[in-house]
Amino acid sequence: MAAIKSYDAKIDSKKRITLRNTAYEYFHVQEYEDGRIVLEPRELVKPFQISVNTLSMMDSSIANFKEGRVSEPLDLCEYRDIE
Repeated sequence: MAAIKSYDAKIDSKKRITLRNTAYEYFHVQEYEDGRIVLEPRELVKPFQISVNTLSMMDSSIANFKEGRVSEPLDLCEYRDIE
C-alpha cells in the first residue's frame, strides 16, 4: 500500500508528536520493541447509549405493565427441541 502523506516529525519536550491535517481526532497506538509506532484511527462513541425514543417506549411499556395491560403468557415448550 502506498503512503498518502509522508513527513518527518520531532518529539517535543513533553514527548508528543503533532500529526498534520488528520481526518480523525482519536487514534489507537501500538508501540513495538523495534521503535515502530502504529496509529489506527478510532471514532469514539458513548458506550451503551440508549436513544430518547427507546427510553420513551420502555417507559410506556412499564406503565402498561403496572396498569395490567399485558398479553397472555407465551408457551415456549414446543421450542425446547430446537437446537
